[in-house]
Amino acid sequence: MRHPQRRGLFAASATALIMVAAATSPVAAAPDPQAQAAAVKPDAVKRHLQALQEIAEANGGTRASGTPGYAASRDYVIGQLKKAGYEPTVQEFQFPFFSENSTAVFEQLAPDAVTYAPTPPDGSSVGDFVTMEYSGAGDATGVVQPVDVVIPPGAEPNSSTSGCEASDFAGFTAGAVALIQRGTCPFYDKAVNAQAAGASAVIIFNEGQEGRTDVFGGTLGAPDVSIPVISTSHAIGADLASPAGTTVRIKTDTTSETKTTWNVIAETKKGSAANVVMSGSHLDSVPAGPGINDNGSGSAALLELALKSNKLPLKNKLRFAWWGAEESGLLGAEHYVGALSADDAARIKLYLNYDMIGSPNHVYFIYDGDDSDATGAPAGPEGSAQIEKVFEKYFDLLRLPHKGTDFDGRSDYGPFIAAGIPSGGLFTGAEGIKTAEEAALFGGTAGQAYDPCYHAACDTVDNINYTALKVNLGAMAFTAYTFAALGKLPGSGARKSARSFAAPEDHHRPAR
Repeated sequence: MRHPQRRGLFAASATALIMVAAATSPVAAAPDPQAQAAAVKPDAVKRHLQALQEIAEANGGTRASGTPGYAASRDYVIGQLKKAGYEPTVQEFQFPFFSENSTAVFEQLAPDAVTYAPTPPDGSSVGDFVTMEYSGAGDATGVVQPVDVVIPPGAEPNSSTSGCEASDFAGFTAGAVALIQRGTCPFYDKAVNAQAAGASAVIIFNEGQEGRTDVFGGTLGAPDVSIPVISTSHAIGADLASPAGTTVRIKTDTTSETKTTWNVIAETKKGSAANVVMSGSHLDSVPAGPGINDNGSGSAALLELALKSNKLPLKNKLRFAWWGAEESGLLGAEHYVGALSADDAARIKLYLNYDMIGSPNHVYFIYDGDDSDATGAPAGPEGSAQIEKVFEKYFDLLRLPHKGTDFDGRSDYGPFIAAGIPSGGLFTGAEGIKTAEEAALFGGTAGQAYDPCYHAACDTVDNINYTALKVNLGAMAFTAYTFAALGKLPGSGARKSARSFAAPEDHHRPAR
């Protein structure tokens, strides 16, 4: 369900917005933000989204980093920025690329004939097995050979050491299919040890304790394995463990290699270079689809905001970033922050993140800079609360509901928070399920995902809620221009050491 359009979102509300903000907000409004916000047009964002859709259609349906679709998306952003007078910087870096090109095959040939249901590359359903991220490609037939498998499992979850040591493979028969139990060590260690022992393929099955029985997905973490590696349930693994002589066939069609990708960075000509207000969105999609909500929505809105900002008389400099390889683990933002000198990092006073701002069954989420709900992830670095308050002010003055959401490490704010840089941003929801309470506040449908097309081929221009996009675009403009006018920005004080922020194993993906 989509919300009805609110008339005059910018023009009708802007005067009251600025007057009340000046009177009640702890921060001063930017010079003439009414005209500035009104100049950032939602229709122009739609045109950018359509361009990204057409790029995906011309490049195999995807804009994933490491593909021609991402390179074309990069070129589109660069071209638009140059037309507006920017001199964008293109930051190149290497990253581990993975794509499952077609649906895998897994079947038992003896003693019984069993065909196991696959989980397709787009994750649209969950079958009996999953191709592990960074699995090699191949078509292997061999006898199943258990490696230090314990059935029934130990009493404690995550206790199996199956396949964790090279010594576990003593006596392993070259060409056999290694059957390995999930447990204490990384999947990578298990797969690399099996490959070194001469396995033709690897099956990693769930350990077997309560909560660790079903089919699961996972990553090997790097493109170092050339043989097929799949994961499956405890029941299937236990069945394959006996009798001796059980024979299977496993076929995977993947691309797993190191590739080149890019970040695109641009900043306004005006404004103090010692006080940078930075905003970012990831430009890449997942391989399964065009990624128009995730994250064409944030990227297109940020692009239009940038196009309208370059000639403004700003006190503080606005910097804009379009990140590559976010879907591979926040790698673009991580590379950027990691390459900053101490002085350059100190000049970035705050970071604003926009990742999915047009979800069809949306909620208006604002990152919880002060941890006001006292649950989940802690507050962001000092100054993050002030960012949250500016976003809240915008929604409050438009009489729109909003809700806090944790800095859970699933988007590009992570490396900035780890560097102690105050952060904030907007989010309209991914694979999470809308509650009845949220449906009462925001409309839409309870019991359904915020974005039913999350990480799927159907994430097209038809998957965007343009009312949500329009509201968030206004919030982006208001917040950027507010901070562009401040004499002292949130990140101007001494920075304290911050918590580590590694992307979780299920980073930005539905759990399997």
